[in-house]
Amino acid sequence: MTKKKMTREEEYEFYAKPENQEPQGPARRRKRSNLTEMVPVRFPPETLEEVRRLAEADDRSVSSWIRRAVEHELEQQVG
Repeated sequence: MTKKKMTREEEYEFYAKPENQEPQGPARRRKRSNLTEMVPVRFPPETLEEVRRLAEADDRSVSSWIRRAVEHELEQQVG
């Protein structure tokens, strides 16, 4: 059975209840980021708006969405 993805409003209502604020399972340590340096990139306003829209739809940050797009392109070029 596939779980339906909650909207932000549904998430807010769900986690507003104290019984849904208890951690589940063992604690997990996040991996340290292996990112190296910031690279400033400029986009036309229309492109940036589309990237923001797609990132929001994927529930990702704009930076994360762009990194994934670049990684995908590199896989296509190299792989």
